[in-house]
Amino acid sequence: MPEPVKIDIWSDIACPWCYIGKRNLEAGVAAFAANPEAPDVEVEYHSFELSPDTPVDFSGSAIDFLMQHKGLPANRVTQMIDRVVAIAESVGLRYDYDALRHTNTVKAHQLLHYAKAHGKQLEAKERLLRAFFTEGRHVGRAEDLADLAAEIGLDRDDVLRSLRSDEHLADVQADVRLAREYGIQGVPFFVIDGRYGVSGAQPPETFSSALDRVLADRSAAVTP
Repeated sequence: MPEPVKIDIWSDIACPWCYIGKRNLEAGVAAFAANPEAPDVEVEYHSFELSPDTPVDFSGSAIDFLMQHKGLPANRVTQMIDRVVAIAESVGLRYDYDALRHTNTVKAHQLLHYAKAHGKQLEAKERLLRAFFTEGRHVGRAEDLADLAAEIGLDRDDVLRSLRSDEHLADVQADVRLAREYGIQGVPFFVIDGRYGVSGAQPPETFSSALDRVLADRSAAVTP
């Protein structure tokens, strides 16, 4: 069997473009997989905190948060939200900014590392993004995160133990340091096969083209 193509993704739970980028990547991978010579694709998520100073229980609306975080007036923020909601709908996602609850995401990132250790990182990433952007669930508190973890088959009590002890905090911090070393300043950011970087929620064709390039590179490397 050919060696799988690895895609490393830096993203944040509270990043609307990260969920859109996830859907576009999935579509691009599906197009790539239509090639009978295509190897498997393995995806691993890495932590990136867009706003690490956000309190766990932010008191205010999504508009309030973005006004503070970006220093923009309410009308500009509303326009931004309307645009991202429309783009999300184009890829099958229904964002609910009226219900959205901004919070600190460091515990959510710790849960993603816990889930990775238990073979469920992709399920956890999808569950957290859906909880945050479409369901208005709280993704900053250990108890709420443990509830979400249990929904994907993880041991709720052990998740609580892990989150309360900051078992995977060092892993989150290591991801953030590596992002700095790579020069990553915004997310989503995709590193494909350790050689091609893709920044932002690019269309599916960008991802499928990058994967095709990896396949071509590998073929060229073995051609005498």
